[in-house]
Amino acid sequence: ALATLDPKKVASRYAKKGVLLPTVSDVPRTDFTSIEDYFINFLKLKPQGEILESHVTIGTNWCQDAGIYEFTMGATGKKVKGRYSFIYVYEDDEWKISHHHSSVMPEGTMAKEISEEEVKNLFQLWNSALATLDPDAVAKRYAKNAVLLPTVSDIPRTDYGLIKDYFVGFLDKKPQGEILESNVTLGHNWCQDAGIYEFTMGASFKCNAGGFLGTRAEA
Repeated sequence: ALATLDPKKVASRYAKKGVLLPTVSDVPRTDFTSIEDYFINFLKLKPQGEILESHVTIGTNWCQDAGIYEFTMGATGKKVKGRYSFIYVYEDDEWKISHHHSSVMPEGTMAKEISEEEVKNLFQLWNSALATLDPDAVAKRYAKNAVLLPTVSDIPRTDYGLIKDYFVGFLDKKPQGEILESNVTLGHNWCQDAGIYEFTMGASFKCNAGGFLGTRAEA
């Protein structure tokens, strides 16, 4: 039914009193309309599922299948692994889903490991982007909700366009940076590097030292 990309056909697989506790919504779906509504958006991802681990229980006119499945999103190529439980009931001469619970695997929320040395080396990714003299390449090093409080501008840069605009002028100086002092803090899918760095401006050979604070998040 998912392969048809038709929300009505997917919703019709659920029993009259079916309950769906979906993966990417906090709203329990308890009737045909609300179940269909969920799949209107979910099917835009063109999902196809594969069961990786299954545990079946059989009763009288009901059965249960619980385990782990993985979805491949045809629209993006992304794979999402999750836990599932289905309870089926025999209704109107066919098996229908009475209960469906789906949740992302806990491992999906585990912290991305990174060492202090790796945090310090993240600066070199940014520094290498500076070396391209391409404002777009530098701006792409910033997160979607990043904030840049730049050295030679009084304007906070709070989106991609503003950050890129700053580097259009700054890269004319052909800057290359070197960290002189680094103090690293590690968190859950984020890290911070604060200290002192020095820039050599290739266009003028002038050296400028200053303080820095960089916080990075795992998207």
